[in-house]
Amino acid sequence: MPLPILPPIALLLSLALPAQAADPSAGLFDLDALEVKITPTLPYVEVPHGEQSVLLMRHQDPAHTIVSPYQKTARPCPPYCVQPMQIAPGVETLGELELITYLQEAAAAPSEVLVIDSRTSEWVQRGTIPGSVNIPYTRLDPAYANPQQIAEILQLEFGAVAIDGLWDFANVKTLVFFCNGAWCGQSPTNIKALLGLGYPAHKLKWYRGGLQAWEQLGLTTVAPVDSGP
Repeated sequence: MPLPILPPIALLLSLALPAQAADPSAGLFDLDALEVKITPTLPYVEVPHGEQSVLLMRHQDPAHTIVSPYQKTARPCPPYCVQPMQIAPGVETLGELELITYLQEAAAAPSEVLVIDSRTSEWVQRGTIPGSVNIPYTRLDPAYANPQQIAEILQLEFGAVAIDGLWDFANVKTLVFFCNGAWCGQSPTNIKALLGLGYPAHKLKWYRGGLQAWEQLGLTTVAPVDSGP
């Protein structure tokens, strides 16, 4: 189950922390004493999610296991086929540490980075990555959305400019896409659609591992923040 969006200390109190991580004299947890860190020098990061602040960290309970449905390994292909490591020329494939860096960049004000959960509602409600926004892949897929709907997202959310029927992508945001995992085609569908419109490949990033890899590492998930209908 995704963690609720809570203020940082309240969020920590909801986690199973090791006894030595607590500082009884201060009445607070010593975050630097966490036993399960992201890296040896990075125990956690704090990112905004909607109007709240969330501590992005790894689960501290040694008995914690991967939650459903991400423990499942057999899914019919098609449609759930293994994606290549490079989804398209010029589009960078990210791991978890690179994604966390982009989440921190997305938290800046103003930010030129947008981290996008491409999944549809029934998946997103199970939990998403803090600091991301949900833009279901159907809103950018010409098979589901009409050109006007796609154009609105390009202009209002990504920073593209329409000039005489053409797109100017000179000042668009860097978009970081993810979905359910290496077997998920939702974020790859969006990336390919944007490339087809002329969006610069170097401004498109892909977290291939998605929620399945995120859950495998016990990283924080939260309830979604919707970008739009």
